[in-house]
Amino acid sequence: MTESLLFRGAKILGSESADILVQDGLIAEVGSGLSATGARVIDADGLVALPGLVDLHTHLREPGYEASETVLSGTRAAASGGFTAVFAMPNTSPVADSAGVVEQELALGEAAGYATVQPIGAVTVGQKGERLAELGAMASSRANVRVFSDDGFCVWDPLIMRRALEYVKAFDGVIAQHAQDPRLTEGAQLNEGAVSAELGLAGWPAVAEESIIARDILLAEHVGSRLHVCHLSTAGSVELIRWAKKRGVAVTAEVTPHHLLLTDELARGYDARFKVNPPLRTQEDVLAVREGLADGTIDIVATDHAPHPSEAKACEWQAAANGMVGLESALRVVHQAMVQTGLLDWADVARVMSAAPARIGSLAGHGTPIAAGQPAEFTLYDADAEGVFAEADLHGQSTNSPYLGRELPGSVRWTVHRGYVTLEDGVLATLEGRS
Repeated sequence: MTESLLFRGAKILGSESADILVQDGLIAEVGSGLSATGARVIDADGLVALPGLVDLHTHLREPGYEASETVLSGTRAAASGGFTAVFAMPNTSPVADSAGVVEQELALGEAAGYATVQPIGAVTVGQKGERLAELGAMASSRANVRVFSDDGFCVWDPLIMRRALEYVKAFDGVIAQHAQDPRLTEGAQLNEGAVSAELGLAGWPAVAEESIIARDILLAEHVGSRLHVCHLSTAGSVELIRWAKKRGVAVTAEVTPHHLLLTDELARGYDARFKVNPPLRTQEDVLAVREGLADGTIDIVATDHAPHPSEAKACEWQAAANGMVGLESALRVVHQAMVQTGLLDWADVARVMSAAPARIGSLAGHGTPIAAGQPAEFTLYDADAEGVFAEADLHGQSTNSPYLGRELPGSVRWTVHRGYVTLEDGVLATLEGRS
């Protein structure tokens, strides 16, 4: 039994103010002047109420890489960023390529309690690209896996990719592709262009992403299966997805917050916080992915939250690991890149950061409207706040954020998951002993 909560004066999707009454894990009522005997009353005046955010692309690192992140620390970071559900990528040790590993990840998430953890299964055994993993066993396991990806590695063999797309049709699964031709990116360090040439870093061409996307669109069309494109980053990739959707191909795509805001110009100082896969691109690419997200070509925002210990980033650029943490900053970056520019409103943000990722990942109980009878999964956001993003804003185990020292709008104030508070007025709640 959870406590009754009454949030007063929240702006539902940034629009009209209303009270939100939470009882027994559900939104009991939404309206004006609500009251409930014994309910804890919380002043939410002027805060934007959004459905709990859902991240389709998170690296939680456990099991195997607990020095970077654990399920507990990663979901604490998620709650602080307004997320109530995260999809955990399979590049753990052992790799999440079997029912046993994905069920372990599910159990770790349940024990932590800060957010729903939905495992993503590997497409191939060990993410080696040689033979299909136990897709059916993972799908029928307690983890109920519906998204499969070798993220970090491209499913490069077209025959294996075709077989994977065919296999998941039986249970309406989706293959999430890390689009990177390995031959075209051997030794690549930074987006291929003027900046990489000036810095003497091996270039990472846009065509390495676009050629895989084009191939997989045709494969998905051929077999009539669902394809999801991870962390799309180039203007050409946006055009390919736009073309595929006009053809009626069942393809969806995501963009990360950092590809909506940051460019390869930031690499000029050789600061490895800005080293990521796919790499930061040009301002032209940034504007193209923003437009793609605004017009619906790109379906969702996903963080690609990729924590690393300090030694993996505090080194020369060529030796540094790829990746950035992003759960705590995602909503604020989308606010700056998309809402403040007039490209999205708060209802759109709810669609691309909650409803659509839950739908793509077939995750029940998330991405639902803030309405009576729905699961109590929502976040309250102060859109009028602003401040410099600092290490104090990070709640995972790693600090490899590209936004440290950067002015960002907004502040996540409250997160409610399964009817109980995980973030209380900007402070993570203590869940030990919660009934």
